[in-house]
Amino acid sequence: MAAKLRLGMVGGGEGAFIGAVHRIAARLDDCFELVAGALSSDAPRAQASAHAIGLARSYVDWREMARVEGEREDGIDAVAIVTPNHLHAPVAHAFMDAGIHVICDKPLAVSLSQGEALAQHARDAGLVFALTHTYSGYPLVRHAREMVVARELGDVRVIQVEYAQDWLATPVEHDGANRQANWRTDPAQAGPAGCLGDIGTHAYQLAAFVSGMEPVSLAAEMHTFVAGRRVDDHVQAMLRYANGARGMLWASQVASGAENALRLRVYGTKAGLTFDQEAPNELWFTPQGGEAQRLTRGRVTGEAARHATRVPPGHPEGYLEAFAQLYRDAAAQIRAREAGQPAPRESLLLTTVDDGVAGLRFIEAVLASSAADGAWRAIR
Repeated sequence: MAAKLRLGMVGGGEGAFIGAVHRIAARLDDCFELVAGALSSDAPRAQASAHAIGLARSYVDWREMARVEGEREDGIDAVAIVTPNHLHAPVAHAFMDAGIHVICDKPLAVSLSQGEALAQHARDAGLVFALTHTYSGYPLVRHAREMVVARELGDVRVIQVEYAQDWLATPVEHDGANRQANWRTDPAQAGPAGCLGDIGTHAYQLAAFVSGMEPVSLAAEMHTFVAGRRVDDHVQAMLRYANGARGMLWASQVASGAENALRLRVYGTKAGLTFDQEAPNELWFTPQGGEAQRLTRGRVTGEAARHATRVPPGHPEGYLEAFAQLYRDAAAQIRAREAGQPAPRESLLLTTVDDGVAGLRFIEAVLASSAADGAWRAIR
């Protein structure tokens, strides 16, 4: 068995949801060992967070961490960036300057220019830069993509994707108690896109990943329902594709009663597919004029699904395993890069910095369209 890669983490201290998820995902397949972290910019909190998870090498300043870890013989191989959005770009640049591979939360950055600079830096440095679009790690999402590539749907005509949550349906950020709400509704930390950047980018990436298509133009409206909120909490967009297909995207964090309802439907000339993130172990495939077929994880035979499957049929896999799949694929690519070899074919569905740039192009087009009262805008 290959030795574990050494992982560092920036952000993800006590009270942070996504940091714990990254740590679980990183160790699930024994690919990484967390050895260093700048878990908080507050020194007592950073130390307490490190102590709570048994982390020996604790830093307060991520700049110092990048410098020191880049110089150590036993320094980290990769860093996981789980900070608020505005820090993604500067932290990633610092670690790439130190020759360290990057695994970053989405959105990639707070502007398209930042994202493009990150992509260029990664190319110039010859480093792996993974972006954690979790839902592309599900076995049946990867199988759906294979079915589209194999033309089992025929020519794609319609793409419908939605992501509904309700956790921001009330002004929870106003009392200051919800750390997630505090920074995600602060444009100085989240960037100019609230719901759009947080979950709208997930919906956009899922639709593009499965269909293999990105829209060329859109007409969109962003809205803020909660009084006093400084970012959008609801977005809807119509999409046009180069092949003549049409699509719709809806994302909302004020959809009362919704938990984490990410759903995708893709319709072609021969058949349609439906995937529901809240039931990730099944995929529905319906041929034109035929019966609906329920495909289940562990029973489909495609290579992509097999690579992302860990346990036998009937044993549910879910969000954490999908997240871990990204870490497994990132580890495979890092090992190959360090050995001067091409990335293993089975790891090539890993979402990367280029997917992050595509998401930022989508955000920029939505912002422009909404500001123009929903006028059609090209996605450049």
